[in-house]
Amino acid sequence: MRDEKTAVAANTVSPVLTGALSFSCRLGECRSELMPLLSEVSKVVSAGGSLDSTLKLVLELMQKHLQVQRAMITLYDASCDQIFIHESYGLSPEEVEKGVYAPGEGITGKVIETRQPIVVPHIADDPLFLNRTGSWDRQRDGQHSFICVPIIRGLKVMGTIGIERIYHNAQLRFLDLEVLRVIAAIIAQAVELHLLERAQQKIVQTHTALHGGEKFKPANIIGNSRTMQQVYRLIEKVSHARTTVLILGESGVGKERVATAIHQNSHCAGGPFIRFNCASLPESVIESELFGHEKGAFTGAISRRAGRFEEADGGTLFLDEVGELSLSAQSKLLRVIQERSFERVGSNETLSVNVRILAATHRDLSEMVEQGTFREDLYYRLNVFPITIPPLRERGSDILILADHFNARFASEQGVEVPTIATPALNMLLNYTWPGNVRELENVMERAVLLADEGFIHSYHLPIHLQPIIDHLTEQEGLEARLARVEYDLITEALAKFQGNVSRAANYLNMTRRALGLRLEKYQLNYKHYRGQT
Repeated sequence: MRDEKTAVAANTVSPVLTGALSFSCRLGECRSELMPLLSEVSKVVSAGGSLDSTLKLVLELMQKHLQVQRAMITLYDASCDQIFIHESYGLSPEEVEKGVYAPGEGITGKVIETRQPIVVPHIADDPLFLNRTGSWDRQRDGQHSFICVPIIRGLKVMGTIGIERIYHNAQLRFLDLEVLRVIAAIIAQAVELHLLERAQQKIVQTHTALHGGEKFKPANIIGNSRTMQQVYRLIEKVSHARTTVLILGESGVGKERVATAIHQNSHCAGGPFIRFNCASLPESVIESELFGHEKGAFTGAISRRAGRFEEADGGTLFLDEVGELSLSAQSKLLRVIQERSFERVGSNETLSVNVRILAATHRDLSEMVEQGTFREDLYYRLNVFPITIPPLRERGSDILILADHFNARFASEQGVEVPTIATPALNMLLNYTWPGNVRELENVMERAVLLADEGFIHSYHLPIHLQPIIDHLTEQEGLEARLARVEYDLITEALAKFQGNVSRAANYLNMTRRALGLRLEKYQLNYKHYRGQT
């Protein structure tokens, strides 16, 4: 059945080719091998096998019969709205990796968008040619032509075939255009099956994550609290779309980690992930940093420089602390989000980019809109899919999970055994409000690991502002205060170990029950609170 469809596809344009073949040898190059070429391509495709091996053989045949300098077959991934090079001839792996386009972008993107072939007589003269791969050199390849045809099946455009070479006769270019259209029709079914298999694999993976008993959890975020599970569900839903996301939360909650998780779990994770802190630079250089500048655009601009938007092309741009941008910078950002185009500072050339925007702020943007310090139109552009990260004080047991993580990490960095966090210290970690959130906890644990004695982190190894329980015992720091904290830790450890049994705790501490009772009264400890603890 597949062979019949291939033959039909070839026969639909065979009159054009047959007429051209009668005089093709007078065009400076003989095309008498065109029919053998199409026959060989048809046999390769009909033989089956993986799409990679099939297309590789097709490109080798095109090089042999059409003498192309470079050729590429691109596929269009509708799920992330990107076109990427699947197989190529004459391009290095690094150049292939750079060859990512959006529909309408460059010659390849225009072919996908219009579903029509494009013939470029001289690449050097065509403004649509982007040289995205970086393989083209004006001095060496200035006379090259480029032919690009769409791969279409039914009403669906699935990719393109493009070739690059020198032609000394315009008629030969259009003859090769017809050849490429036939080859595109021959391989269309194989390409469609490949794209369908990819789509089915993604559906199975999503179904397994949702119904296979495995909850989605980003690999770079630590915590299993209920509030964070809700955040994970939102990350999972929005990752596979190209929706703009606004990440909200207090300073130190991990907004950048959420942005990284969204990028890493998206269909376009292979693209760049560029971070930019809008509060880290003065207003005078923000525009240059975001959009780039030309040589001599201002004092100190000694060479052309690409901005963050150019660097993020084909991937994700994370704008941290977007609420700190001035109204002028907000206006320029709004234009890029709306039109996906901009100009470098000092240039009139308009550049187009295919970038997903993730923004974050600890400020209340809706309140800033009311006060007139943040543009309302930009706010609605950014606030398409908001995700609010809960503060650490609302994450319950995540505090202990994070403390253990940082404890192990810093112990490894310092080359020491992982210290045990004593029960009083754990209680202090849980009872503290953490205004600095995860970042503050990380700093506290780094200090505690440095101070840990004999393999234990005690409460007195934590900063003084975390120790409200025994602050009333002394009004000044010194030996007595430190001894009190040590004694307090030992007593609470013993009560926890023996689940509130005062007699066993006293025996463990080598003291009388009465003496321990006096210490409990001194430190305002109730043994009943330790019953049931393990």
